[in-house]
Amino acid sequence: MLGIKKQPVVRSAIGAGMRVDGDCVFEDGLQIDGAVLGSVTAQGSQPTVLVIGETGSVEGAVSADHVVIAGSVVGPVLARELLELHAKARVQGDVRYKALEMQQGAVIAGQLQPQVTPPPTPSEPVAAPPPAAAGPAEPTMDPDRL
Repeated sequence: MLGIKKQPVVRSAIGAGMRVDGDCVFEDGLQIDGAVLGSVTAQGSQPTVLVIGETGSVEGAVSADHVVIAGSVVGPVLARELLELHAKARVQGDVRYKALEMQQGAVIAGQLQPQVTPPPTPSEPVAAPPPAAAGPAEPTMDPDRL
């Protein structure tokens, strides 16, 4: 299929019944079926995937290339490529993504922020918007403005 890249291998897991207190950093892939009280961040130059299973929960920031949520997240979510929200997903926090797949039943309590272009780095100046054009900006049915 076009545009489909090879998915990274899930090499690490936090199993059901396990709780991690503190931040987690991983490479390649991570499956969470337990609880994490801290941020979960992918690093490395290779593509990354984070899977939060139905019994999994994270209380902290989540960041990876491909994020799959079937459980719950309380905190901001950053999916640099693709965010998949399954039917039982519960997210309480702002969500940034490049592409989104959301099943019926998933709940997000926060802002959805599509990342069409990468955000500017702090050293890059932000371009000013172009000046507004003269005249009406959109068609109107007002006879005085025709």
